[in-house]
This record gives sequence, structure tokens and C-alpha cells, in this order.
Amino acid sequence: MTEKTDLPLPDYDHLPLGTLETLLHALDEAGVAALLDHEKAHGDRLPVVQLLEARLGRLRDGDGAATSGGLPDVELSVGAAPGGGSSVDPSTSGPPMNPPSQGDPTNPAQPR
Repeated sequence: MTEKTDLPLPDYDHLPLGTLETLLHALDEAGVAALLDHEKAHGDRLPVVQLLEARLGRLRDGDGAATSGGLPDVELSVGAAPGGGSSVDPSTSGPPMNPPSQGDPTNPAQPR
């Protein structure tokens, strides 16, 4: 059984499926096999097992055998904003909106 600290991907158990699929391309056959063993022993999530088995099969068949050579230098946090900032400024914002009549105690149209 593989320990969490021995896994080739940090925080493997909390990676979304799409992120895992992308990161698998950086792993060799031994790394994918270690993840598959860990998954079957712990979560045994069908979509993850299928993804790992498919990648392992491609590596063994020689299709996609070239890995990217390492993990990409990206932050693995969910919802991280892309760099570059926002193109929104006051000149591109919409018109000001009035609050709804319900819930605004200063609105004279609100029943009392």
C-alpha cells in the first residue's frame, strides 16, 4: 500500500479530475501505477480509476509515452485568478442600480 507522502503528486486525494488528467502527463509508468494502487486501496473512485488505467495503458503501449518531463510550475489551488488583472474600469461599468423596495427602510414606497 502506498503512503500519501510517497505519492508522485502532492495533495493527490484533493485534486479535481480535470486537474489530475492534466498532471498525469508529467508522470512515468511507475508514477501512474503508484497512483492507481493508492486509489484502489483508498477511494476507489470509478472515474479516477478509469482515467489512471487508461493513462497507464497508453504508457505501456507506447502511445503518449513521452512525458512532459516534470510537473508544471503552476499553483494547484482551485479558483486561482489568472494574471493580468481586470479590463473593467468605471468607463465600462453599467448604470447604477437602485436597491429593491423590499428590505430598504429608507424607501417611501415600502409598506410599513
